[in-house]
Amino acid sequence: MPLSLISVCRTDAKEMASENHSGVQADPTVIVQPAGTSDQEQPSSPKSVKPVVQDLPDELVQAGWSKCWSRRENRPYYFNKFTNQSLWEMPVFGQHDIISDPLGLNATVESGEGDSAADNGQRKRRHSEETQQHSTNSFKKPRVDAPLTPTTPTIPISPIAAGTPSTPVSRTSGSNSADDKQQPAPSPSPSSSSASSSSSSSSSSVIAPIRPTAVYWDLDIPTNAVIKERAPIEVLPPHPDVEMLRAQLTVKLRQHYQELCQQREGIDPPRDSFNRWLLERKAIDRGKDPLLPSDCDPIVSPSMFREVMNDIPIRLSRIKYREEARKLLFKYAESAKRMIESRNATPDVRKTVKWNVEDTFNWLRKEPSATKEDYMERLEHLRKQCGPHVAAVAKESVEGICGKIYHISGDYVKRVQEKHLALLKECNISEEVERPEVIDRLVYCYPLRLAFPTTPLPRVEMHFENDVACVRYKGEVRKISRNYLSKLEQLYRYSCIDDVRFEKFLARVWCLLRRYQSMFGVGAHEGTGLQGALPVAVFEALNKLFGVTFECFASPLNCYFRQYCSAFPDTDGYFGSRGSFLTFSPVSGSFEANPPFGEELMDSMVTHMEKLLGSSSEPLSFIVFVPEWRNPPTPALVRMEESKFKRHQILAPAYEHEYRSGAQHICKKEDIYYKAVHATALIFLQNDAGFAKWEPVQERVQELQAAYKMTGKSSSSSSSSSVTAGDKDQEQSRDQSSNSEHL
Repeated sequence: MPLSLISVCRTDAKEMASENHSGVQADPTVIVQPAGTSDQEQPSSPKSVKPVVQDLPDELVQAGWSKCWSRRENRPYYFNKFTNQSLWEMPVFGQHDIISDPLGLNATVESGEGDSAADNGQRKRRHSEETQQHSTNSFKKPRVDAPLTPTTPTIPISPIAAGTPSTPVSRTSGSNSADDKQQPAPSPSPSSSSASSSSSSSSSSVIAPIRPTAVYWDLDIPTNAVIKERAPIEVLPPHPDVEMLRAQLTVKLRQHYQELCQQREGIDPPRDSFNRWLLERKAIDRGKDPLLPSDCDPIVSPSMFREVMNDIPIRLSRIKYREEARKLLFKYAESAKRMIESRNATPDVRKTVKWNVEDTFNWLRKEPSATKEDYMERLEHLRKQCGPHVAAVAKESVEGICGKIYHISGDYVKRVQEKHLALLKECNISEEVERPEVIDRLVYCYPLRLAFPTTPLPRVEMHFENDVACVRYKGEVRKISRNYLSKLEQLYRYSCIDDVRFEKFLARVWCLLRRYQSMFGVGAHEGTGLQGALPVAVFEALNKLFGVTFECFASPLNCYFRQYCSAFPDTDGYFGSRGSFLTFSPVSGSFEANPPFGEELMDSMVTHMEKLLGSSSEPLSFIVFVPEWRNPPTPALVRMEESKFKRHQILAPAYEHEYRSGAQHICKKEDIYYKAVHATALIFLQNDAGFAKWEPVQERVQELQAAYKMTGKSSSSSSSSSVTAGDKDQEQSRDQSSNSEHL
């Protein structure tokens, strides 16, 4: 190899190792030829994005390897700039890499902590097994029909490729001290694992790293989603100080919402209505903050307005007994009368409401032994007679609540932006970024990149409490189970391209956990239903039967595949997110969509799917999971049932299927699964090519339905088959707040 070419190789390796999260140039993205250039159904054989200057896979180059020429021996050799290793044979990724698994979470443990075969087919993997796989094939190939050559890079994004056992490092982030340097580790063994150590700024204790004992994901499945190459997004990178301020302001905004509801309407805010407001607003928000809305039209949120109005004059809850029904009827009548008397209502309205209320009181006195059904029938009659009048006098006040919350949110966004820009200025980072040229070509989907370079991140500490990792910044601790921290490490290794030594890992994990906690809220079980996921058996069936490799609505904490869309591209992009689904435009692929159950968001999802299906001639398929709400039916459900792209529809009955909790990254194993209290509709939306390739034939559909019955809670010997009260109430409240007539 000429010296000039060797220089180019080494320079290219350095640039890729130091590449910031902001660029796409370093992505080993796979190009596929546009439709019409090949006679095959699938995209044509992938090619490397950049000119190949050395015959090394991208993951080896990013791990520090380069191919050089020995003048003395007159033959090529391989050199690693990180470890100063030299090899005559091409290195096998993982066997010589001392910087993989920097947290030491994936070392093997004693056989007593091994895998359990009774966990309903959940995949238990050791990274040592992954190393053996990589020794025979250093990267997985996407499932395409086009012929692939051994040197063709076929994973669209694999910054450091797959994980291998290696050495743990200091449990801190943001420090460049000598103590934080990584040292080679001996081969994995129970004895070496038990001797692994971790340190923090305050203590240095010996902790035995463990591997996951129950895995609810499969990050080895490559993608079949093809997109047009896109530029990095202009979103400011996460920073712990900014995230802490955003979290504090979000808590204040929740408090304002509660105070306004109590002062103006005498009610508590509907359960999870603030969280659904965030989702509904962000679907149309053009503001710069990833969480808080600031630029929406209309200002008054239909979601928040509808849910508050549903609880006026009182919140209607499910009842089981006759006495509860009697009290509910009496309370509704009394509250309606009091509201009409205290608001600006016309004499005719006052007269109508007062007459119906007095008639209800007389009926209650005359019928002391009425049945539960009689009370509920009378309540429904009273609501029809008084409800429109009560809503009319409360309309202006409720609109004021919605508008007030939106304007306060806009003010908070300005404060967060000012702090973020001040940090950029301190680091001499310009607010203006160069927009790289984007080539009009088809590629396999890759994680989202940020246009702004990352600011230096502060030190973040971590310690373990049994199987829980506690990530601490400025005294604020975010907790995550060791299993899921290991998952985040794998996702980070696959997706992040600017931090090969994991120096920023803990700071980014803290920001990620803090962001989702801000969205969930601080109440028990609050918000976690918005992040509920399908059971593992269902994902396995979707992948096996219908080629599904991508989740349209997920997060790094609950995703099953390593390719997914999520709510927060700035925090999630480092862990594999492809950004928001509403801005994601695949040309082909097979997708699963289990959106948060907000009516406006689900409706926007259907609009986007129909646009994608109508504009692509390549195989495109969406399998959508939505609640079967019929009283009244949600617009999204009606539109999908009437869509020309609908190919099939099946129903999972209430209490006969389960979801994985949105708090699965921290809750106990027996609480991960909970039964759904409403039926779920499974709808297949496919274009013609997608229908031909992934047709929902009867045999496949039956196998998918059978997988829904093989759920985690029923198959786990240590789990109870009952529904936890918190999860059940959570599902009920979501059901009620989204449907005014759902009693």
